[in-house]
Amino acid sequence: MPAKVDATTQEHLDIEEIKDNLVILKSGSVAVVLQTTAVNFDLLSEIEQDAIIAAFSMLLNSLTFPVQVVVRSKRLDITKYIEKVQRIENRLQDPLLKHQAEAYRRFVQEIIKTNDVLDKTFYVTISTGGGMESELSSGPFDFLSKLLGTHTKRVRVNVDAAIKMSQTQLMPRVDHVIGEFNRIGVKARQLTTQELVELYFDIYNPSSIHGQRIRTNVDDYKTALVNPAIFEE
Repeated sequence: MPAKVDATTQEHLDIEEIKDNLVILKSGSVAVVLQTTAVNFDLLSEIEQDAIIAAFSMLLNSLTFPVQVVVRSKRLDITKYIEKVQRIENRLQDPLLKHQAEAYRRFVQEIIKTNDVLDKTFYVTISTGGGMESELSSGPFDFLSKLLGTHTKRVRVNVDAAIKMSQTQLMPRVDHVIGEFNRIGVKARQLTTQELVELYFDIYNPSSIHGQRIRTNVDDYKTALVNPAIFEE
């Protein structure tokens, strides 16, 4: 007879539920996570840079609610990319093209010996809550509270009721932020439920191999024992 499981890892997370493309926290607040594109600021002319700065200032000044801006840098393993280049190189018949492919492969191999290849992703979270302090202290990316030992106070959360009540407050905020980002040439989109599950799985499992995706659903993470369910892209 299997041993009784009194608690799961979910007890140690600040997330109560991920549902309907929303993150419901144990504090009772609900959050939307937007993923945004980036702007290569250094490649812009001085006039374009000034325009971007002015537009971003207008974005910040237009906010009447707090947001979290998160930049994730993740080291990439490009071994498979090198192997792909090697296969293409071996198939080439033209000596000049073969030489160029070999030179490119060696160049990349030398670069990664001394430099990490990083994949940067950008997120903006918008949440409900009573005020600036309460929202920032219970944001879905707030891991500082865990390090300091000040966990978010848990309340009894009615997930469906929280989602329903959050719609009128969150959706206008989301539309406003997306519209303001469009003004500065940055596209933003709301992450889906599955994308949120994959994101938080990756955050809480930083040693997972890059390039693998979860092929499961949210309900699988509510069981006492979770078996690996990932596949390579």
